[in-house]
Amino acid sequence: MSQRTALVVGGTSGIGLATARLLYARGATVHIAGRSKERLDALAITDAELVGHRADAGNPDEMSALAEATGSIDWLVLAASGSEGLGPVADLDLPMLRRAFEAKFWPHVTTIQAVLPHLTPDGSITLLSAITARTGMPGTAGIAALNGAVEALVKPLAAELAPIRVNAVSPGLVDTPWWNSLPEDAKREYFAQTAATLPVRHIASAQEIAEVVALAATNANLTGTIIETDGGARLVSLG
Repeated sequence: MSQRTALVVGGTSGIGLATARLLYARGATVHIAGRSKERLDALAITDAELVGHRADAGNPDEMSALAEATGSIDWLVLAASGSEGLGPVADLDLPMLRRAFEAKFWPHVTTIQAVLPHLTPDGSITLLSAITARTGMPGTAGIAALNGAVEALVKPLAAELAPIRVNAVSPGLVDTPWWNSLPEDAKREYFAQTAATLPVRHIASAQEIAEVVALAATNANLTGTIIETDGGARLVSLG
């Protein structure tokens, strides 16, 4: 098989970066895109094998230029994330929820449109949602709707874009920089309590989720599928 090319949008930290490193280790040329110049500059030193691009996934002109510069793309991974959308529905900040959709849902659609002309016919698109779309946790209606919207893209696009494959990965709690806003002691305590409840008895690492993302991106027989990798969170009550 000739060398493959991957583009990981949101590839400068967390699950996106772990996925980029994994795909590179498996022989792909890997481009990563993010908005933070500081992160990209740091990765140019620590992960010089990854080709960094500064671009906003919600900006169609920037994403089109990035795709043009990258050339033919086999595997598009969309790991754009956001930190807003939580809260009980009675007090849910609707402008905040709109910002959350702007930060995650619309960049998915924008990037797919921009990159599509550059995807190989046997290529793939892999989206990142979250298990909130599939559970009934109180206080998550907003973020559940957001991740549900991302997941709703999968089946129609898998049918519409065939033979290009389209899948999503739905993680539960993952130890990534997403949690850095919590004080370290509070984070440690919350993770310990939650891990004791999960059937797998631990909080996932970004590497564990990246292995599932890489499977969705590279397996030629997988399309129209949402893979749950939540440590069994949907089987228990975390509320």
